[in-house]
Amino acid sequence: MGYCVEGYSQFLKEMIIQPGIAKANLGLSREDVTMEDHPLNPNPESKWNNYFRDNEVLLQIDKDVRRLYPDMAFFQWPTDYPCQLILDPQNDYETLRRRVEQTTLKAQTVDRNRSGVTNVSSPGKALNLYPSNEYEVLPNGCEAHWEVVERILFIYAKLNPGIAYVQGMNEVVGPLYYTFATDPNDKWREHAEADTFFCFTNLMSENRDMFIKSLDDSQCGITYKMESVYSMLKEKDMELYIKLQEQNIKPQYFTFRWLTLLLSQEFLLPDVIRIWDTLFSDQDRFNFLILVCCAMLVLIRDQLLAGDFTINMRLLQDYPISDVHTILAKAKELQDGS
Repeated sequence: MGYCVEGYSQFLKEMIIQPGIAKANLGLSREDVTMEDHPLNPNPESKWNNYFRDNEVLLQIDKDVRRLYPDMAFFQWPTDYPCQLILDPQNDYETLRRRVEQTTLKAQTVDRNRSGVTNVSSPGKALNLYPSNEYEVLPNGCEAHWEVVERILFIYAKLNPGIAYVQGMNEVVGPLYYTFATDPNDKWREHAEADTFFCFTNLMSENRDMFIKSLDDSQCGITYKMESVYSMLKEKDMELYIKLQEQNIKPQYFTFRWLTLLLSQEFLLPDVIRIWDTLFSDQDRFNFLILVCCAMLVLIRDQLLAGDFTINMRLLQDYPISDVHTILAKAKELQDGS
C-alpha cells in the first residue's frame, strides 16, 4: 500500500505539479521571446509543444468524465480525501482544473466565423463553459469524484503515450474508482485514487489492445474478439446464429461497446460491479467476457428469432434483461458445455 501511494505521489509531482509550476513561472517572468523555448517553437520536443499536445488529451478526458454515470449523484459529490499535494493554498501554480478553464476560455473567447471574421465573445458568455448535462466544478479547496478520475486518466495518458487516452477508458475506470472510494474502511478509502490508478493500469495492460486502432484486425484486437462472440454463438446455438447472419446483424453493431467497455454501459453500476467480480476472478477473464456476451444473446433468443432487423437491433443496443445473476449463470452453463 505504502509503495503504491508513494509511487503515485511521484507521478503527481512529475506530471501535474512540476509542469504547473513551470507554466506559472514562464507566464509571469518571460518577457523575451527566444527560439530556445517559447509557445511558437516549431521543435516537436519543445516543452510548450508537449504542453499543448497534453491539453488536447486533457480536454477530451475532461469532457468525458463530466458525463460519467449521470444517473448517479456520486461522481458530482466532493471527495472526503482531496489531493492535498495539489489543493494546498500555498501553491500558486497551474492545476489541471485551471488548465482546462484557461484552454477552454481561449478556445471559446476567440471564435472565427465561416467568413473568416474573428469575434471575441464577452467574458461572461465565455465563462459559461459547459452544457447543462455536464458536471460543474466545485469551489476551490474541494474536489468532486469526477475530478479525481480525470487526474487518474491524465496521468495514465502521460505514462502511456503509445495509447494515451481513448474515449471509453473513463467508463472502465469509473467502476474501479467507485469501488475503492466507497469502501467502508476509512484507511482504504483515503487511498482510492492511487489504488484505482494501479488497478486500472493493470487492467489496461490486459485490455489495451482493444483500444488501439492499428491492432483492430490482429488476434489481440477488437475485430477478432467481436467475431469470437459469433463463433461461439455458432457453436452453442446454430439457429440463432443463422438468423442474425440472415438479417445481416454484424457483431460490430453491438459487441464493440460490450467488449471494449466490459459491459459497463449495459447495466446499472452495482450490476456492472457484480459482473466484474466474476469476470476478474476468472483466470481467462476475456474469454469469459465472450461467454457472457454469448449468454446475453442466448437468453433473448426467442425475441431475436421472432424479431425483424429493426426490433433486434433495438434489443441488442438496449439490452432488455437486467438480472445479471441469470446472465452469469447462463455464461457458466455455456462454459461447462452443458
